[in-house]
Amino acid sequence: MNIEETENYPYELLLEADPSIHKIREYVQKGKCFIAVDQEVVGVYILVTHTSNKAEIMNIAVKEEERGRGLGKQLIQDALQRAKEMGVTSVEIGTGNSSIAQLALYQKCGFRICGIVQGFFDDYPEPIVEDGIRCRDMIRLSYQVS
Repeated sequence: MNIEETENYPYELLLEADPSIHKIREYVQKGKCFIAVDQEVVGVYILVTHTSNKAEIMNIAVKEEERGRGLGKQLIQDALQRAKEMGVTSVEIGTGNSSIAQLALYQKCGFRICGIVQGFFDDYPEPIVEDGIRCRDMIRLSYQVS
């Protein structure tokens, strides 16, 4: 598998992690898009630099049939390495309160919970429900790059 930067945004895959095309279009313009390719695009993430020392993974997704193979972890490690090469000292990521698997993955990769944005997902056009839990709040996590 190869991870490379692209300007051909795989919107179908990005929508799996964020159902708001409007929000996706906003942050893809601010960041860099990286895709994991294994004969076809199997994963994606968007890395946005906020300041000289702070970046954020705005979206990260792996094709459903490719999940469980460690690709999400590889994408996160790639993002952290690229952030380090840019001189960034802190990388943040946010996910929904109902995204149990994602919360576990991010913490296994060394991210720590640093905040909660209550009601972040309340203005989405359609309610988001995962594992029977309504997604309303964003859990913010950060990683200190060394």
